[in-house]
Amino acid sequence: MALADQMNSGGGDEENRRDADVVLGDDWVAPDSTVEKELRDSRARRSVFSLNRSPLTRKIITFNLIALNVLVAGVLWLNSSRDTLAVQRANALQSEVELIADIFEAQLPAGAPVSLATSDGIDVARTVEGIDLREGVDLLVFDAGNFLVGEAAGQMPPAIEPAGEDEKPTLITDFLGTIWRNVAGMFTYFAAEPELVLEDKLRRMIEAGDVAQTRVVAGNAPGGATLFYALSPIRQSDLIVGSIALVSTAREIDAAVSAERERVLQMFVIATLVSIGLSLVLASTIANPISDLADAAEIGRDRHRRNVAPGRIRIPDLTARPDEIGRLSGALRGMVSALYDRIDSNEQFAADVAHEIKNPLASLRSAVGSLRMVKKEEHRQKLLDVIEHDVRRLDRLVSDISNASRLDSELVKEEEQEFNLLEMLGNITEFLGQDAGKKGIEFITDLPPRDISIHGLEPRLAQVFVNLITNAISFCEDGDAIRVWARRRDNRVLVVVEDTGPGIPDEALSKIFKRFYTSRPQSDFGNNSGLGLAISKQIIEAHGGVIWAENIRPTEADVTSEPLGARFVVGLPI
Repeated sequence: MALADQMNSGGGDEENRRDADVVLGDDWVAPDSTVEKELRDSRARRSVFSLNRSPLTRKIITFNLIALNVLVAGVLWLNSSRDTLAVQRANALQSEVELIADIFEAQLPAGAPVSLATSDGIDVARTVEGIDLREGVDLLVFDAGNFLVGEAAGQMPPAIEPAGEDEKPTLITDFLGTIWRNVAGMFTYFAAEPELVLEDKLRRMIEAGDVAQTRVVAGNAPGGATLFYALSPIRQSDLIVGSIALVSTAREIDAAVSAERERVLQMFVIATLVSIGLSLVLASTIANPISDLADAAEIGRDRHRRNVAPGRIRIPDLTARPDEIGRLSGALRGMVSALYDRIDSNEQFAADVAHEIKNPLASLRSAVGSLRMVKKEEHRQKLLDVIEHDVRRLDRLVSDISNASRLDSELVKEEEQEFNLLEMLGNITEFLGQDAGKKGIEFITDLPPRDISIHGLEPRLAQVFVNLITNAISFCEDGDAIRVWARRRDNRVLVVVEDTGPGIPDEALSKIFKRFYTSRPQSDFGNNSGLGLAISKQIIEAHGGVIWAENIRPTEADVTSEPLGARFVVGLPI
């Protein structure tokens, strides 16, 4: 009982053949024994630059560049350095214009009327001349009527010279800025208003806002540079007698921002080139192996379609890759191998069928030929019995062959369902136990009290157990016994059919499950096709189970002792 109590966990050892080392990407080269010549020629013509013809490669590069462009656009859009610099410049300019306004207010007489246009009460020109302004700042003085009465341009150099970094050329930024201005100019050309001179622009700013408040307004110069306009009133007590305007360029700010954007864009260009290169490498490790798999399948398809030098499809072995392509290669190789195994099996089955049919046909031909020559009635009757026996044998053989040929498709088409295995076995043993009793055979059923549910095709599994029990009944005689028992072992269930018949010849144990093989007495010749156990094995293996046969011996140590009977063991997953 050792074999019955221990389950064989697998259905055989798998052979992992490796004809060559497997390497990722383009470096993988299959040996000549596994790759078609056309596939090797296709791989030899393939290069990195030919990847542009691969839709998968283009998608990989496109999606990587889209993500990179979104990242760079977000960096440039969300960059707050320019805003910070602009706020600092606006605050400094506001303080400066208010200070200059205070200088004018300090020189105004307390109660006398003042006119900035006629320098009545204050010398505007002298006051403006005495104010030192740094380079890039223009001072304009307006009277109460918003007429320009004085102006000055800054000549004082900055206290701290820039480090010179801003003077570096910003080719990418300038190029993109030129394109943007040209494109924007196409849409604003007809709607653009004529550019005003600085005096008129400041006059409009003074008139448009609150004259009594200090204001800082940002604008653009005709060349596209940024300008800050600071406006502050000149007060004589509660009377506003004029306005001070400071105009300052933001050249340093624009240069700093341009330099920063240039560095970002330079990194973007470098990242783009690196991304394209890495995308090509990634695509080569994905597109090339997939192309090899597709080419191998297409080569086999085209050969069989044209029926020109048909041969077996050789799928490249990429199973050493630890990714989905390795899984796909293994699955395709397994599918192709299973397909050819099925083809070989069908060819062998057809050959076996032809061989099995020839025997009764030869017997029929001989009997029919002899029937024409015999004269005695008793001889004629024997020949007719032979003919009838061979016809029944042919009919049984054709029926079993038909059932066996339909079994594969039916196992695929039928849907598996959960059912109670013990209930099915109970019904079968109850029915077949009556047949055994009629032959004087003791029939013993030993099933556990608790239900055992499995997932499968109940009619097909019932066919297996009916076949095993009827075989046991056919080999037993009056006084023998048959025992059917089941046990649960972890995640499997064992169903065993034992009998006290003559047992199985040792040379037949390895062949008993082959098609058309039968080992029966001569008196029972022709009554069985030899397909029952082969069909049973096919059904059990389709359910992920195992089946084997063994002899029952008085002691396990003495394998030469005469068997006490035969035992068939079926293991099914739960």
